[in-house]
Amino acid sequence: MASSSRDTNKVCCYAHPDAPLIEDYRAGDMICSECGLVVGDRVIDVGSEWRTFSNEKSGVDPSRVGGPENPLLSGGDLSTIIGPGTGAASFDAFGSPKYQNRRTMSSSDRSLILAFKEISMMADRINLPKTIVDRANNLFKQVHDGKNLKGRSNDAKASACLYIACRQEGVPRTFKEICAVSKISKKEIGRCFKLTLKALETSVDLITTADFMSRFCANLDLPNMVQRAATHIAKKAVEMDIVPGRSPISVAAAAIYMASQASEHKRSQKEIGDIAGVADVTIRQSYKLMYPEAAKLFPEDFKFTTPIEQLPQM
Repeated sequence: MASSSRDTNKVCCYAHPDAPLIEDYRAGDMICSECGLVVGDRVIDVGSEWRTFSNEKSGVDPSRVGGPENPLLSGGDLSTIIGPGTGAASFDAFGSPKYQNRRTMSSSDRSLILAFKEISMMADRINLPKTIVDRANNLFKQVHDGKNLKGRSNDAKASACLYIACRQEGVPRTFKEICAVSKISKKEIGRCFKLTLKALETSVDLITTADFMSRFCANLDLPNMVQRAATHIAKKAVEMDIVPGRSPISVAAAAIYMASQASEHKRSQKEIGDIAGVADVTIRQSYKLMYPEAAKLFPEDFKFTTPIEQLPQM
C-alpha cells in the first residue's frame, strides 16, 4: 500500500505524498499524518534496550556500549576499561583483582584522564561552564604532548590551563580563586602560567576592571545602580591615570568601596576584600589615590545618599 519515490527513495503515502509521516516506535510503524495509512513497518528503535523503573537500585548502569569517544586520548578512547569486580571469580586466592586496567591503558592516557578529572573538579567548585573545561582540557593536551613543561606536576599544569582558559573565554578568574580550589600554591601556578603561554606560543587579553565588576557586585548583593557607578569610577580612574601600577582587581575593589559609600548600600573594606581576594590595605591605597578626584569619577546621573565631601578619608 506504500508508495516510494524513485528519485529520492523516500517512503511516502500514495494518497498524500507530501504529508509528513509519524513514527510510532512502540509499534515500529510509519503512519501518514493525513489519513492514518501505515506506509512502513519494522522501524528500528534507536532508544535504550532496557526499561527504567523508579524503584530500581541507583548506580546500576545497564549500558554495554561504554562512554562517549574522547578525541583527546591517544587511542580515541576505544581501549578497554575493566569495571570493578563484584563476584568471587573476579579475585584470586589472595583477594587481589585478577584483571586490571593498567594492561590496557598507556601511562600517557592515565595521566591525561587524571588531569581532566582534576580540571573538571576545580571547575565545578567555582561554577565554570563546560566550554571552559573543554578549552582547558585541550590546552593541557597540547602542553602534555609538547613535553615542554617536564618536571612540573600535572596538578600545577592543570591549574594553569584552567586559568588560561578562563582568560581566553572572557570570564577571567584571579590566581587566588584558582589557588583556592587547587592543591598548588599561587606562586607555582603563576610559573606554570608563564611557561604554558611560552610553550604554546599563545597569549591572553589583558584583564580590566570591568572583567570582575559584575561578579564582585553580585556577590556583595549590590544593586545595578552601584555596579554601574563602580564600573564608571574604575574606568575613569584608569583613563585619567590616577592609579598607575595598581592591579585591576584592587582598582575595582576601591571603586566598589567608593560607590557603595556614596549610596545607601554601604559595604566595608573587609567585606569587599573578602570577595575580591585583596587585603584591606590594598583597597585603602587605591582609594587614597582616587579620593581627591572623586567628583570627576562619579557618573553625572548618580544619586548620592552621602555627598562626596562626607565620603571616608583615609
